[in-house]
Amino acid sequence: MEILIPLVVLLFSAILHEIMHGVVADKLGDPTARVMGRLTLNPIPHLDPIMSIALPVLLLISGSPVIFGAAKPVPINPMHFKDPKKDMAITGLAGPLTNIALVLIAAFIIRTFPIGIPFITSILYTIVLYNLILAIINLIPIPPLDGSRVLIAFLPNNLARIYLSIEPYGIFILFGLLLFPLGNFSLGFLINNLILYSVRLLGI
Repeated sequence: MEILIPLVVLLFSAILHEIMHGVVADKLGDPTARVMGRLTLNPIPHLDPIMSIALPVLLLISGSPVIFGAAKPVPINPMHFKDPKKDMAITGLAGPLTNIALVLIAAFIIRTFPIGIPFITSILYTIVLYNLILAIINLIPIPPLDGSRVLIAFLPNNLARIYLSIEPYGIFILFGLLLFPLGNFSLGFLINNLILYSVRLLGI
């Protein structure tokens, strides 16, 4: 259960994250995710064997200070958007904002309705923790993370193209920063501090 509960919370939080990307994209004119059946709570279409299962299980078993996972990204075609750069930024923000909303809901329940059942309280705290992790990591401006979609909206086209050229290597850059500090800078330490600060701010 110590592994199952965090894995289930992380998985469904990541799925909701991706669904909201698709919902917002659909509202902005891109029906791709809806047409491909990705706007569903059924986890099967969203599962990625590596990012959804193998990676978080490995991190949990290894005792990593930062547990991360992801659902299969929903397909988005910016050609359907009226303003591709702005609409991609809005679509990108939809995922982390969904995770932040889940954090606020769980924190509100913890503070307002003390349930007194350790199992349920543990699940609520797990929702807070893993949705904070998902929101913070996805807002890092490394392509293909959501933060890069926001940053691109402010870059001129020539710089945006250069910036996006690192996208195939982005996930390796992210994990490199998580695993190997650069001098006095540690991304994992920064994320942990942001989580601790957020929890204190929430008063839980």
